[in-house]
Amino acid sequence: MFDLTGRTALVTGAGQNIGAGIARALAGAGARVLVNDLRADRAGEVAAEIGGEAEALPFDVTDRAAVLAAVEAAGALDVLVNNAGNGGAEAMLPKRFADTEPAEWAGPVEVNLQGVLFCCHAVLPGMVERGHGRIITISSAAGTHGVGIGFAPYSVGKGGSLSLMRSLALEHGRDGITANSVALGIMDSVREETAAALRKSIPVGRLGSPADVGAACLWLASDEASWVTGQTIGLNGGAFTS
Repeated sequence: MFDLTGRTALVTGAGQNIGAGIARALAGAGARVLVNDLRADRAGEVAAEIGGEAEALPFDVTDRAAVLAAVEAAGALDVLVNNAGNGGAEAMLPKRFADTEPAEWAGPVEVNLQGVLFCCHAVLPGMVERGHGRIITISSAAGTHGVGIGFAPYSVGKGGSLSLMRSLALEHGRDGITANSVALGIMDSVREETAAALRKSIPVGRLGSPADVGAACLWLASDEASWVTGQTIGLNGGAFTS
């Protein structure tokens, strides 16, 4: 069960945290994993840690030419996990939407939506030709429920990627391709003082981990999930309902 032997997976933003956890899970099931990150050093470190057939494939998901070149160099791709997100190359700072300027929207929207568009558009022709593909996008409760803490452009980007997955599921279901989203709750990468306060609001009593996300992605990437498409799966310890 959940055997990915002979499959090749590209995980974007996999040079740290959640993306690295996803890459480890897929590699552990036998996949050849291409570890993407904006920074080549981070991608290389994770690929070296995983070992085996794991390879670093650094590029910027918001650069369409770079995406196309990387996908062509990678060869046949069976699985795409769109994990690159947050604010892209720049850190996100909380600010009420009314107090922002349009220039501040670009980073979160470009990486969380446009980067997903670019990567999906690049891998789909090959998946259609081979009659098989798994596309998984890491979204957030910010995309499904919105946020009230000053990250509206991030919420917009995540929400847009959810709509894209639903559309791809409808367009390509008969091509053997599934497209799903995993909407994350509060993860253990937040600051400890923040984690202590948030942990109390989560029914299972703990924050999410990269291993939690990796397990969900492994299932969605497998043959066992071939009848699951167009879905947004909430991974949040019970903190949110759809």
